[in-house]
Amino acid sequence: MNKGPSEKSGAVEAEPSSAAETTGEAARQAAVERSGILQLRADAGLQRIVETAARAYQVPMAAISIIDRDREWFAARIGLDVEEMPAAHAFCVQAIRQPREPLVVLDAHADRRFAGSPAVTGPPSLRFYAGVPLLDRQGHALGALCIADDKPRPVMPSLFQLIRLAREAESIIVS
Repeated sequence: MNKGPSEKSGAVEAEPSSAAETTGEAARQAAVERSGILQLRADAGLQRIVETAARAYQVPMAAISIIDRDREWFAARIGLDVEEMPAAHAFCVQAIRQPREPLVVLDAHADRRFAGSPAVTGPPSLRFYAGVPLLDRQGHALGALCIADDKPRPVMPSLFQLIRLAREAESIIVS
């Protein structure tokens, strides 16, 4: 099984499971609301970042996703037909659980966290995913810059450019 550096066992959950996680999620959600990102529409800088990421990693899909309560909202995207999806199906929910580490899934079919996800079993048929959490100045994960493909990857790609682009996206979001 191909595992990212921050894999935890269990299914993707939108709801936290302990009092400490509930408190942390409340602080993270407050940070999302304070950032004002949910009111930002069609930002050219964010769109340029996802297009650059897609080209650099030769993937058909890239997005800047924001995790908002029970949904994943795409502040910018390429190759995805939807503007948002339920957080319960979002790879980026797993990515923000370890806010200081990128999450890489080389083959979602072989990863128990994602194998049954509607995003894997149906359109857009995700197989490869790499996401870098986007943090505010206090370290709260607002969402992630992610790239994805409908084909698995045999080896872990260098994430240097994706991390650099994520820091650029943070500077736009938290300015």
